[in-house]
Amino acid sequence: MKPVVIIPTFISGVSRARKSSSVVTTYDHTTNIHEAGELDRCLGSLENVEGMGLILVLLCADQNVEEQAQAKVQEVVNAHPSLEVIVIAQPELQAVRQHLEAKGCPPLKHEVALQGYGAIRNLGLLLANVLGFDAVVFLDDDELVEDPEFLKKAMYGLGKRTRKGFPILAKSGYYLNDKGTYLSEWEDKWYNRFWQKGSAFNEWIQAAMKRPRLSRSNHVCGGIMSIHKDAFQSMPFDAWIPRGEDLDYLLDLRMYGSDVWFDNQWVVRHLPPHSIGEGDRFRQNIFRWLYEYTKLEYSRALIDLHPVKPSSLEPYPGPFLEPGLMNRIRITALLRSFARPDKQAYRRAAKSAANEARIYATRNCSKYYDFQQVWSDVMDRLDSDSELAGLVLNTYLARIGLGAGQPVARPASVQPAAAASAVAQPQPAGVASAVAQPQPVARPANVQPAVVAQPQPAAAAPVVEARQSVPVAFGAPVASEAVSAASAVPAVELDPEAAAAAVAQRAIAAALAERSSIDPGLTSEIRLNVAE
Repeated sequence: MKPVVIIPTFISGVSRARKSSSVVTTYDHTTNIHEAGELDRCLGSLENVEGMGLILVLLCADQNVEEQAQAKVQEVVNAHPSLEVIVIAQPELQAVRQHLEAKGCPPLKHEVALQGYGAIRNLGLLLANVLGFDAVVFLDDDELVEDPEFLKKAMYGLGKRTRKGFPILAKSGYYLNDKGTYLSEWEDKWYNRFWQKGSAFNEWIQAAMKRPRLSRSNHVCGGIMSIHKDAFQSMPFDAWIPRGEDLDYLLDLRMYGSDVWFDNQWVVRHLPPHSIGEGDRFRQNIFRWLYEYTKLEYSRALIDLHPVKPSSLEPYPGPFLEPGLMNRIRITALLRSFARPDKQAYRRAAKSAANEARIYATRNCSKYYDFQQVWSDVMDRLDSDSELAGLVLNTYLARIGLGAGQPVARPASVQPAAAASAVAQPQPAGVASAVAQPQPVARPANVQPAVVAQPQPAAAAPVVEARQSVPVAFGAPVASEAVSAASAVPAVELDPEAAAAAVAQRAIAAALAERSSIDPGLTSEIRLNVAE
């Protein structure tokens, strides 16, 4: 497996307790442009991870501090020269959109963007597909990776099949908090009687930790989540859900015939800063759960989708997807408005339940299903798209002062070869690997994309201009043949600038070829550690 690590980071021109007028662009916490933030700590922890390859940092910034945020994040990245990092900001996003338009694809301005939790993740998936990676690993910037085998554990079982033949195409690990526990710090108070979210989660995870290493999950930690290409080429994240896009992805996979698996040996330490006020966060949760409930109700009218029943999601999150949700929200908001410090925000939240949130859910609940059809077609077209890969990489290098924004010219003998596929791991006799025989997420007959492109061999990204004196990032897996071909060209045949680019390409390609291929494990051993 060749994974890319994706880390969204949020920068604002106001305080961390940022509240937006849009429910989709209100985030749990952002880093003030004048504060240090957590990204530096997160990247530092990745320096000790074995097999670390490319990292994409997705920059979501307020428009009025966009350029300052780009410089701020790049400075953080430059402090970690041992890591290969590309920062994706508005210029790179615009390059993607221009390419989509040139290829006749829908613009996807809401669905693939640098604002909104789901849309940001979709941009990461799209870029992973373009750069030719076969797995993504999502991290949050407020996490600390303490296990050198983090990536190895992220890939464990991914793309394999269980004894009953179920593919493992997406999985989640779990968080440890600052106290070293994975349990929610839920308070058993009278005002939480009708909103037992923390208690229900604790019941679920305590049971999951006692099962074999991999088991079907009812919960997803979006900051420690890995997805196989066979899943992310077919299934995007929901760009309309205000928060909880990670759990929503699990429900989407189930509706389309797949699932998310829980790995009880894959863990990160989650150290979030102060977030938005609890009343405002509860308001976000009102929009989230009413939207999720309405979306699942709508799905029952669609032919060939697998029904997802709340009873299959006990003890969590099933109770939050049942009829009567509206009344529980109103009562909880009212009770908390008497007992909690953020009284006014809870009163506003109670009003939201009766008006805005219900209207928002009804208006948007069907949009994901239409988008899923479009997404599959777009991802087929952009699979290992070397032209877009070169455009994005050169835009990034030009933005940070390493190039003129134009692709570097190469002699014919240095043209990239097709990327090598992941090396097949030896399997016991009679045991088939799902990586060798990939099985995409099934699409119902009524939601097939209009155009299904034939699979194309992955292509290496074009050579991009770079200077050895500055930390360089390079995106796609490159075949050893391409590296050898580039090495065979004498430097005297190239002008000095192109020669430096070729040297950078060889060095980074060789580093990725050596370090980024992660063994997902033997199928026979994995099957002994799966609870079906």
